[in-house]
Amino acid sequence: MQLPATQLQGHLQKGLCPLYTLHGDEPLLVQEAADAIRAAARARGHTERTVHTVAGAHFDWGAVLAAGQSLSLFADRQIVEIRVPSGKPGKDGSAALQQLAQAAPGNEGTLTLVLLPRLDKATRTGAWFGALDGAGVSVQIDPVERAALPQWIAQRLAAQGQRVKPGEEGQRTLAFFADRVEGNLLAAHQEIAKLGLLHPAGELDFGQVEVAVLNVARYDVFKLSEVILGGRRERVQRMLDGLRAEGEAEVLVHYALAEDIRALKRVKDALGEGRPLPVALREQRVWGLRERLFERVLPRLTDMQLANLLHAAHQVDGIVKGLRSPGWPQEPWPALHRLAQSLCAACGGAQAAR
Repeated sequence: MQLPATQLQGHLQKGLCPLYTLHGDEPLLVQEAADAIRAAARARGHTERTVHTVAGAHFDWGAVLAAGQSLSLFADRQIVEIRVPSGKPGKDGSAALQQLAQAAPGNEGTLTLVLLPRLDKATRTGAWFGALDGAGVSVQIDPVERAALPQWIAQRLAAQGQRVKPGEEGQRTLAFFADRVEGNLLAAHQEIAKLGLLHPAGELDFGQVEVAVLNVARYDVFKLSEVILGGRRERVQRMLDGLRAEGEAEVLVHYALAEDIRALKRVKDALGEGRPLPVALREQRVWGLRERLFERVLPRLTDMQLANLLHAAHQVDGIVKGLRSPGWPQEPWPALHRLAQSLCAACGGAQAAR
């Protein structure tokens, strides 16, 4: 049974299932969900816990199966925790997990907790994951996206008895906080806890947050695409500065920018040849949020704009590799900034026209 992460606490208050599977790449949220399950299990008498981390192809799955079938002299209930950091249990692991899932409903003394990274669609439809999902509860732990981060921060502050000022100042405070911790949820949690130590319960003003919260944001180069296609120029600047400070490779940033430009050009050309937009997008492997952004900006982007952007991407490719290009900055990062802002301006203009 699949359960939304937001409903896990309510589910645990009603009772326990013999098997839980958590999968996701956000360490803080996975840890909190696992802690909630462990706490609920301990409250119901599961006093012993064994942890098995799957490392390599020669992992002893027999020990895991044996642990689930035996209890110590000091406990009548236990938690068996299985961590698969790679998300790939292998042939033996697949068989063992299916065996565990089959035995779980009849093994009242054991609660099994399986921890996995984010899984792709093919893995989620595989036999071993299907067995785990069918025998117990599976919870997908999704990251907190930037748009939802201010509200997430506000909820965490409220949990420790604090809040920002109402109205525009409060929105500005939460937006500032989110900019400082974007992409680093564990650090965001720590910064929120710090505010709880520095200030009493009640209202926080912008100045208190500005002084206390460190800049611990971490940026994903492949998230840059969404921001550029959204025409958000200030955030593009901030993300590029952050990526540079983190030591991201210029060639990878250029690859992400050039891939968007090439995909936009190919889809635009396909539309000119009479192909339906959904077909053209699918052919270029554009889906999800990126698909919606493409649909929004493409109708207003001209062939000339895309041709110029493609030429600019070619010039910046040379700059990143140490070549000079007349009329362009000679250092990679300024050139990447210029290319990114040119694409962002074109996409932003397209949205404004729409």
